[in-house]
Amino acid sequence: MSSKPKAREAELNFEGAMDRLEKIVEQMESGKLPLEDLIVRYEEGMSLVKVCQERLAKAEQKIEIIARNSAGKPEVKEFEPTQAPEKPASMADESPSTNDEIKLF
Repeated sequence: MSSKPKAREAELNFEGAMDRLEKIVEQMESGKLPLEDLIVRYEEGMSLVKVCQERLAKAEQKIEIIARNSAGKPEVKEFEPTQAPEKPASMADESPSTNDEIKLF
C-alpha cells in the first residue's frame, strides 16, 4: 500500500496536489471525521505539501535558468510590483490638515 500513494504523488502536478490538499482541509475542518481518519488525512496532506514545495522549487530553478544574463550567469532579480498610480499634482499639494472639505471621490 505504501508504494501506491507515492506513485500517485509522482503523477500529481502542482495544481492537482493543491486541489487535493484543499479537499483534505475541508474534510478535516468539517469535524465529521474520526481521529484515526484525521491522522491519515494529515499525513496525506503533509506529503502533498512536500510535493507542492518540490514543484515550486523546480519551477524556480527553471525560471533562474531562463533569466541568465549574457555572460551565462544567473541574474536573480527582486520582484518589483507595479506602483500605484500617483495622485494628480492638484491633490498632492493638499494636506488633510489644511483642507477641511471632505472628498468622497
